[in-house]
Amino acid sequence: MSSRISSPTVFLNRDFKGSFRQVIVWCVLSVVVSLSASVCSVANARDKPESLKAFTSDGCSAFPNGTIQEQELWLQCCYEHDLAYWKGGTFKQRYNADLELRQCVAKVGEPEIANLMLAGVRVGGTPFLPTPFRWAYGWPYPRGYKALTQSEEELIQRQLKALKK
Repeated sequence: MSSRISSPTVFLNRDFKGSFRQVIVWCVLSVVVSLSASVCSVANARDKPESLKAFTSDGCSAFPNGTIQEQELWLQCCYEHDLAYWKGGTFKQRYNADLELRQCVAKVGEPEIANLMLAGVRVGGTPFLPTPFRWAYGWPYPRGYKALTQSEEELIQRQLKALKK
């Protein structure tokens, strides 16, 4: 063993500590840069008028649209729920839309399925994941929970009128 290195443990510990510090500094810098970029992109997005994608519905998303016997039994419930999710809005509006879905599915005679669907949409419909079925999926991501402005409400109404034609 060389006289310059008194012990392999001391050598490894010294190098590990240096590497560990470098990794920590690199991680902190990465987080700061990522957060800065996110804040800037969100700020820039807020300065521009938002665009609303045309309404689409995938039925009950990854859930069946009905039973084996009645394959579209609660499909209309999911369509109405998709309309609410497409529009977006506040946390309370999402919660109410989810409760309305449960009530609608229970009304067609499936209260157990209604409770299962409620649990699914409460978890899977979060606006914080870039899924095609998230809360406010009609608006650019990330929108989160945000009350609709009067101009956004008017845009929604124009698109809904065009949809009915």
